[in-house]
Amino acid sequence: MNSLNKIRLSMLDLVAVRQGGTVGEALQLALANARHVEALGFTRYWLAEHHNMPGIASSATAVLVGHIAGGTQRIRVGSGGIMLPNHAPLVVAEAFGTLAELYPGRIDLGLGRAPGTDAVTMRALRRDRIETEADFPREVAELQRLLGPQQPGQPVVAVPGAGTEVPIWLLGSSLFSARLAAERGLPYAFASHFAPAMLLQAIDIYRRSFQPSAHLAQPYVVIGVPLIAAPTDAEAEFLASSTFQRVLGILRGDRGCLQPPVAGFLQSLHPRERSGIADFLGAAVIGGPETVRAGLNDLLAATGADEIMFVCDIFDPALRQRSLSIAADVCWQS
Repeated sequence: MNSLNKIRLSMLDLVAVRQGGTVGEALQLALANARHVEALGFTRYWLAEHHNMPGIASSATAVLVGHIAGGTQRIRVGSGGIMLPNHAPLVVAEAFGTLAELYPGRIDLGLGRAPGTDAVTMRALRRDRIETEADFPREVAELQRLLGPQQPGQPVVAVPGAGTEVPIWLLGSSLFSARLAAERGLPYAFASHFAPAMLLQAIDIYRRSFQPSAHLAQPYVVIGVPLIAAPTDAEAEFLASSTFQRVLGILRGDRGCLQPPVAGFLQSLHPRERSGIADFLGAAVIGGPETVRAGLNDLLAATGADEIMFVCDIFDPALRQRSLSIAADVCWQS
């Protein structure tokens, strides 16, 4: 099992639009935050594809990956993920092949099989396409071919893309992608930042079923962890109320911009709502340095993760950076 002082740390940014803020500001804050965690020594910075959500500015994920990669120096930048049902594999290969040529050795392609949106928007994205369970594995294989070496007589070639070997990751919140990642010998990232219920079962299936590949010799697991760190437990709990409000909006089907923190927010809710938030944030680590250290150690002990990917929804951008600095100190100076 990895120890906390050797664990790789990374960041998944939903590029939240804050109440009273603009999309442009959210995009610039994402770049500033990426530069901050790069300076801390984080391994990668991922952006997630969502559509028709007024509080999330990462819908054009490949464009945003280029924005972040162009404004940083060393950190890997990628998608967490591209929602493959929304796109033709050739288009994805060309976009990420272009990024790989612009930023060699720094681009990751994480793939999900959900639409990342509501049913009406899904139809707008996919037109009349009807997705089947067999489509995702087939399209992953197609992407692997398009990003791999060009073969003699290959009828369709991604230009750019062919030969770039952009690393492909499979993402999931259930068991389907765990099995597929194991079968293909690909690294696996579990979306425990919003759906932790099947985390341990998915990791177990992935590790037990893993087949080594040319890309990966042994299993590699990333876990998503909602993080709110502050100098004290009380302040962290207060700052976390912005995340609690966001989650409650998701549960109610009322998504909006990231809200400022509210004192006593959880206590004001019905017990069923508190329970729903707790289930959603079952892998969250919220507190002062010692609480954060204990929480991360517990997650590592339970999962044996190779890498932790933080999601940090704090309203004040400076306090979000402070939270990530506290987590880095807790891990690497423990």
